[in-house]
Amino acid sequence: MARRSYKPVYIETYERGELDNRIEQLVAILDECTLCPRECGVNRNRDEHGYCNSGRDLKVSSVQPHFGEESVLVGTYGSGTIFMTNCNLGCVYCQNYDISHLGYGYVMTEAELAASMIKLQNRGCHNINLVTPTHFTPQIVKALKIAIEQGLHIPLVYNCGGYESRRTIELLDGIVDIYMPDIKYGDNTPAKRYSNVDDYVERCQAALKAMHAQVGDLKIDEQGLAWRGLLIRHLVLPNGLAGSESVMKFIATELSRDSYVNIMAQYRPMYRAFEYEELNRGIRMDEYREAIAIARRYGLHRGFSAL
Repeated sequence: MARRSYKPVYIETYERGELDNRIEQLVAILDECTLCPRECGVNRNRDEHGYCNSGRDLKVSSVQPHFGEESVLVGTYGSGTIFMTNCNLGCVYCQNYDISHLGYGYVMTEAELAASMIKLQNRGCHNINLVTPTHFTPQIVKALKIAIEQGLHIPLVYNCGGYESRRTIELLDGIVDIYMPDIKYGDNTPAKRYSNVDDYVERCQAALKAMHAQVGDLKIDEQGLAWRGLLIRHLVLPNGLAGSESVMKFIATELSRDSYVNIMAQYRPMYRAFEYEELNRGIRMDEYREAIAIARRYGLHRGFSAL
């Protein structure tokens, strides 16, 4: 799957004049915000704040090459990560809680965000990796247009928590090259208890189907770098709380057995996890091995290694 002649999908969308239309539609959503499934309905264009505690202005925590992401994104020079402040989820074990819950970050204009993308590209980063982008999607796409006009030409990664509106994902068709969602849960009971959301499973599954329909399975070039497709993350939680059986069954039977799935073992109690006895420890190796075994039973084989 070579990438020699590949150019990001957003360039074609820009060249045929469609990007302006998408920007217009996304910005209009902010009048009664329904960017994510919470559908708070606040007027963010007037700087009203809903669940994500975000108004009109884009807020960013950090911009940097990142070498701790998946190897297919990191390559030699790193993934160009831009961490957005705030979040539309309320995970009690969030490892980035200072950013996502406490709101650490600074206001950035769309022009400044575009300049940051270009700087990351100039530093050799292999992609622009937008971390927790959901609630700032209109501002990001406005910045993308500016960056394209300044020469941006590397893949765009949408690195999200999985609680997405299908409508918003559809408006990103032809804009995002690589979707990188979490599938945090296979059941809504822990989703409600630990992330304060009632319908995570249904919304996440619908969004991932839309993502996969747009970009397909993850495509990797001869240098080992991803350039298009779906990359799924699943964090194993202690005591089987992530519902890995249901998650792997969904991926294998409703998406593709060739899906690239990073089954992650790095859970540790952070933020408010100590308040929940069942979350107040790291995972055991046998729990991680069981998640791997489940994935293999369903025929999944990409993105994780046998132990």
